[in-house]
Amino acid sequence: MRPIASHRSLPIGRAASTSSRQSTFPPSHAMDGDQCGSNGRSFSTTSAAQTAPGGGKFNYNVAASYIAKGHHYDPSTHVFHFNPYNRVQPPKPGKAKSSRPDSGQDAFFVSRLGSNPNEVALGVADGVGGWMDSGVDPADFSHAFCDYMAATAHEYRPKSNEAAGGTAALTARQLMQEGYSAVCHDPTIKAGGSTAIVALLAENGSLEVANLGDSGYILLRLNGVHACSEPQTHAFNTPYQLSVVPPSMLLRAAAFGGAQLMDQPRDAEVTRLGLRHGDVIIFASDGLWDNLFNQDILRIVSRTMKNVGAWASTDAGVQVNSDLAQYTQLKDSAAGAEGEQKGDKAQVRPTVTLQSLLAMEIVGAAKSASLNSKLNGPFAKEVNKYYPHEKWHGGKEDDICAVVVLVSEDTQGAPPKAKL
Repeated sequence: MRPIASHRSLPIGRAASTSSRQSTFPPSHAMDGDQCGSNGRSFSTTSAAQTAPGGGKFNYNVAASYIAKGHHYDPSTHVFHFNPYNRVQPPKPGKAKSSRPDSGQDAFFVSRLGSNPNEVALGVADGVGGWMDSGVDPADFSHAFCDYMAATAHEYRPKSNEAAGGTAALTARQLMQEGYSAVCHDPTIKAGGSTAIVALLAENGSLEVANLGDSGYILLRLNGVHACSEPQTHAFNTPYQLSVVPPSMLLRAAAFGGAQLMDQPRDAEVTRLGLRHGDVIIFASDGLWDNLFNQDILRIVSRTMKNVGAWASTDAGVQVNSDLAQYTQLKDSAAGAEGEQKGDKAQVRPTVTLQSLLAMEIVGAAKSASLNSKLNGPFAKEVNKYYPHEKWHGGKEDDICAVVVLVSEDTQGAPPKAKL
């Protein structure tokens, strides 16, 4: 039986199998509703920006959850609550691995964009496991890459653009390039690679995503799949990836007639979307997409949103609660503060927000599916499609990382809409 690799391929290999620059799944720019591959990973993207319907400022409530392959998932500890006022520390080359979240070769970052707490930059990077065969820890690349992008986003200040008569805004692809350039010049990163998805969320409700490889996103709106990404692959289980390749490996590949796939941030697929109040966006590594179908994720999000009252089914369809702040804010209760002053640790408990609850529910479900040997997931479907003789059953155990954004709009200060 031909073995199916449990990790993805390196960017260096035989020209016949890895030199193609074409994606296995060609991009599609026509999508809406549930046309985003609800039965598998054949995703679609939208290239044209959509206009946000409201006139107020948008707030982005962000949380993440994660778990490394082979580790026990504990929702109470494998969670990250984003606070836009927290300072992002500059990356330190060779930072201790013990300071990383327990996400394995997956890494993520969330930062405010510049000095505006209502604008957010985030990303997920999935280290390419094939580098382990060369004695390289793929996590070194992915975690450093995210650290550099977080610092760049946090310190970003718009630069004047005299030619355009205004300011030049940072793009998601540029942020990816900045992080990649920093990793390439980091003396502690000798080799490695990762996929990358980077997103910028602006105060006016616009979203820009740059996606390179098989991490991805899904945008859920009013109990439906509104948009989702499409993986970029050179071949089955060989995604586009950013890499640092030692010169010795390049020479060896050339000597044996191989070809190297040196993908760049400019190869990333860029998507722009307009967001609405109540939207839920999930950015994640392939550990999620290989184990849960889009409709699985939609069911989890819909159930959670309805249970707390953020979404409600009415005769007119699904409606969004106008006040999402009651679900998205960490509440420092007077009782908790008083208990902390008295040293009563029993009354000081971490508060679960709606966005963190969504992240934990999604990652928990993906973790369970990855360990299920009987229920076939998206990865099993793809294996059986391309290699039907392999008889792959069940999920695919892998690192899993998901960043969840719950969008809310503040229309109190919005200008009155014109009447037609």
